[in-house]
Amino acid sequence: MAEDKTPILKVEDLGIDFGGLTAVNDFNLEIFDREIVGLIGPNGAGKTTVFNMLTKVYQPSRGKILFNGEDTAKKNVVEMNRAGVARTFQNIRLFDQLSVLDNVKTGFHNRVVYSPVTAVLRLPSFRAKEKETEEQSIELLKIFGLEEEKDNLASNLPYGAQRRLEIARALATGPKLLLLDEPAAGMNPQETEELMSMIRLVRDHFKIAVLLIEHDMKLVMGICERITVLNYGMMLAEGTPEEIQANPAVIKAYLGE
Repeated sequence: MAEDKTPILKVEDLGIDFGGLTAVNDFNLEIFDREIVGLIGPNGAGKTTVFNMLTKVYQPSRGKILFNGEDTAKKNVVEMNRAGVARTFQNIRLFDQLSVLDNVKTGFHNRVVYSPVTAVLRLPSFRAKEKETEEQSIELLKIFGLEEEKDNLASNLPYGAQRRLEIARALATGPKLLLLDEPAAGMNPQETEELMSMIRLVRDHFKIAVLLIEHDMKLVMGICERITVLNYGMMLAEGTPEEIQANPAVIKAYLGE
């Protein structure tokens, strides 16, 4: 549990409708600095929809999202990212035909603003910033064991390495909160164990909070400090891993044990 008692993210009565159908309703969540929180539930429960609202891919129909105490109602996707919210996706979304290094550099570039003249003429300030960005990108790749792959195309990486690269690129944007959408999807048990260690490393090294959607219960129960359970777009339960594992409603709806 985080020491800071002020949540970095506070979600109040969040909901969204699509064509008269309620996808998520009355969703509440608090995440504190440097906390790892899980969001679980059956397929179709609304988990990714929640992520899309938090990052403003979808604008909520009702409710409030406070990030660092600021109401995010008027923010769009880019503004949420610049405010400090980054995410990965269930289906890996890399720039396949760019190098591993360039994929990470795109994340850093989200924080860099050049004037058109500076960029077109490649003035000294532009070249200096580009050099700094490359150095920072290489340092990030070292953390994820990808430095030796920096010149290879992202599409040529093994699956697990692509997952690591996607997380590295998200971290390049400088988030305070990282959203991971099924990071263990498609991984074998050894890769999942390595992913657990990596998520802890990300939290500790970058001093950020992590919210993850995941179906691998061993990973969720082994790494999350708190877990929220969704079912049919509604909150079913919230608590520690031990409380969630012992909750009869959760067992019936999701764990199947």
